[in-house]
Amino acid sequence: MNNFWTNILRYPRFFISSLLGLVLVILTPFKNLFKTSKSRGFLALFFLLFLIILYSVLKNMLGV
Repeated sequence: MNNFWTNILRYPRFFISSLLGLVLVILTPFKNLFKTSKSRGFLALFFLLFLIILYSVLKNMLGV
């Protein structure tokens, strides 16, 4: 029974490490885009556009 609880307590650590690994794998291509100035400008513009769209969608969903 002690082995069971030890395994149960390992799941949160596994979840956090898996989630962190997923985030790092997803963000690696964006990190590579920062190497050239032309790509950096495009990425900044894309990020700003993403934030504006997210803001407007949430604003309309909440009815504010």
